[in-house]
Amino acid sequence: MDLLANFVDNILFVLQRITWLSVIDLLLVTIIFFLVLRLIQDTQGIILIRGAIILIVVVALLSNLDILPAFSWMVRNTLPAMLIAIPVIFAPEIRRTLERLGRAGTLMYTSQTTSGTPQVIKSVVKACARLSERKHGALIVFQRFDRLDQYIESGVRLYAKVSPELLLQIFYPNTPLHDGAVIISNETILAAACVLPLSASGVLAESPERQMGLRHRAGLGISEVSDAIAIVVSEETGFISIVDNGRMIRRIDPNRLELILKALLHYPSDEKGVVARLRKLFGSVLSKGELNR
Repeated sequence: MDLLANFVDNILFVLQRITWLSVIDLLLVTIIFFLVLRLIQDTQGIILIRGAIILIVVVALLSNLDILPAFSWMVRNTLPAMLIAIPVIFAPEIRRTLERLGRAGTLMYTSQTTSGTPQVIKSVVKACARLSERKHGALIVFQRFDRLDQYIESGVRLYAKVSPELLLQIFYPNTPLHDGAVIISNETILAAACVLPLSASGVLAESPERQMGLRHRAGLGISEVSDAIAIVVSEETGFISIVDNGRMIRRIDPNRLELILKALLHYPSDEKGVVARLRKLFGSVLSKGELNR
């Protein structure tokens, strides 16, 4: 009873000293932590943070035990080195988070992306529909604000106008350019057979299906390191997938693909209000990391 009374007294002591400023202070800290965790969701960073928290808790518990004086001494002396090592370990995730924040700031001042037009979208959708029917694998990337020069250099430069026939020819099996990604900017295919970075986030490993190979990993990878949009056509199943900001929606039909592309590339649709609804739907689906729709 004394323990319970002390606990209640401590709570009342804290509540009596809460002011509007302290509430705002706590809300700001909570929002910052939420945004940081949301930015690194489904990346290696969240796994590293989980491991770091577990390590810190275990070390704190063990270092407070009087029966382990040598261990406590080691922890106290190595703690400064650990604090220096943490930014080194988290360097890629910190850079990626800052890049995402920078892209968010850019979007505040620019209402349109730099890639894709309604005609290009129709051509890409038409090509994806035919590739899906034939089960020809494909990986198509829309360059937006972030330039993809280093990945364009890894492929074969084309600078050709986007057309369904050209895309079908590029991704025809066993042709010289079919293995790799096509990168599109505005109305131009900049390059084909481009090598993209593979995703290391482990999102695909959570799917019970095993039809997602290097194309899906590359599509996720390019969306994790840039603001590009990737479209993947599976060679095994013919399913069409779209990837944005490290999230993937699978098994979409050509009509839905066209609507999503128009929403992401900020082009108006013929249906009233459909773009806003799709943005909301796409965002909610991606926030759950959906892979098996």
